[in-house]
Amino acid sequence: MPAHTDQETTAPNRRGRGRRPAAEVRADALRAAGALLFDSGMGAFTIEAVAAKAGISKTTIYKWWPSRGALALDGYFHTVEPALTFPDSGDIEADLAAQLGAFVHLLTRTPAGRVITELIGQAQTDPDLAVALRTRYSDPRRRLAVEAMRRAQERGQLRADADCEALVDQLWGACYHRLLLSDLPLTEEFTANLLANVLHGAAPRTRPAP
Repeated sequence: MPAHTDQETTAPNRRGRGRRPAAEVRADALRAAGALLFDSGMGAFTIEAVAAKAGISKTTIYKWWPSRGALALDGYFHTVEPALTFPDSGDIEADLAAQLGAFVHLLTRTPAGRVITELIGQAQTDPDLAVALRTRYSDPRRRLAVEAMRRAQERGQLRADADCEALVDQLWGACYHRLLLSDLPLTEEFTANLLANVLHGAAPRTRPAP
C-alpha cells in the first residue's frame, strides 16, 4: 500500500480537531468501511458513504484505494484481522484447530461470511479488488499458515516431505468450498473432522492382510 506521511485536512464536521496525521485519517476510513460492509454489505457500499461516515473527503480516500472494491477488502480485513491471529503454541494440531475454529466461527456467526462471499464474487469483475484480495488478504493468510507448518516440520510434528502449500489448500480450501458452493454446512465439527483427516489420514490404521 502506498505510504503517506503528509497531514490530511479533515472534513468540515471535524474541523474543530484540526489537521490530523494521515495514519489516523486512514484508520478512520478503514473503520468506516468495515462498519458499512458488516451493516449493509456490498450493495450499499460506496466511496461516498465511507467518506461521509469517516468524516473525510473522497479525494483523500482515493489517495490510498483505487476502487470501491479495494477499499472494501481492506475494510473487511481491518475488521476481521484480530479474530484471525494465528497462534503459535508449539503444537501444530492445536494451533490449526484453534485457527480453523476461529475462522469458521467468524464466517458462520458474524456477517463476515456474507461479506467475504460478496467480495469474492465482486473480484471476478473488479481487477483492483482481485489484486487486493490476493495480495492483501489471501496471500498473507496463506503465508502465515505455511510458515506455521514449516516450523512444525522442524519440530518433527509433520513429515519433512509434506507439501505445506497443499495442506493449506486442503484445509482452508475445503472451508471456502462449503461457504461458497456446497449445500453442506460449514461447521466446527466439519473442520475438526477435516483436520483429523488431513493430519492423520483416512486409511485404516492397520491394513487387512492380503
